[in-house]
Amino acid sequence: MKAPGIRATCSEIILRQEVLKDGFHRDLLIKVKFGESIEDLQTCRLLIKHYIPTGLFVDPYELASLRERNITEAVMISENFNIEAPNYLSKESEILIYARQDAQCIDCFQAFLPVHYRYHRPHSKDEETFVIVNNPDLLMYCDQEFPILRCWAQSQVAAPCALKSKDICQWNNMKYKSIYKNVTLQVPVGLTIHTSLLRSPPGARTEAPRRGGDLSSPGAIS
Repeated sequence: MKAPGIRATCSEIILRQEVLKDGFHRDLLIKVKFGESIEDLQTCRLLIKHYIPTGLFVDPYELASLRERNITEAVMISENFNIEAPNYLSKESEILIYARQDAQCIDCFQAFLPVHYRYHRPHSKDEETFVIVNNPDLLMYCDQEFPILRCWAQSQVAAPCALKSKDICQWNNMKYKSIYKNVTLQVPVGLTIHTSLLRSPPGARTEAPRRGGDLSSPGAIS
């Protein structure tokens, strides 16, 4: 049992999640800042466990290419994943991202993940829909005990000790303070009236529909 008032002496862990770029292909950037000196945490590792909603997808082949170029240390752990499925036939995917120390902030770590919009059904009225990206789980593993672990560790989670390691470590699932409750993305979609106009009677001559700037028809991503 923790001593009364122990958390009053604990420094906060601050997590900030934001989305970079415009259009259908985005970059998810996660920054974590520790209130205590990073010198005390040199033996610690940070792992982001993210749950990507059905309205988005992460390309495992793209992740493999980014790992080869040492741009990010992210790996998909979901099985039977289809990047071409529409959002209404998709399931949430799980991603592990091994965070790196931020060169511009001595007390910070950061993780990077490219995400892409899925195909969405057309709507009858609105020309957009929303995808909510919740904050991730923050996992921490240290070779020795630190006050920050006694303060904010909630439970333990088994996960690979490192990206290329087959060893399994017991990571601490850390409680943190988030800058934003979640990230909301606006996804442009087509109107159902437009899809009905594209349907022609048998034998009618039609022109090929022009490529549009929404995700209401397969192949609309440019």
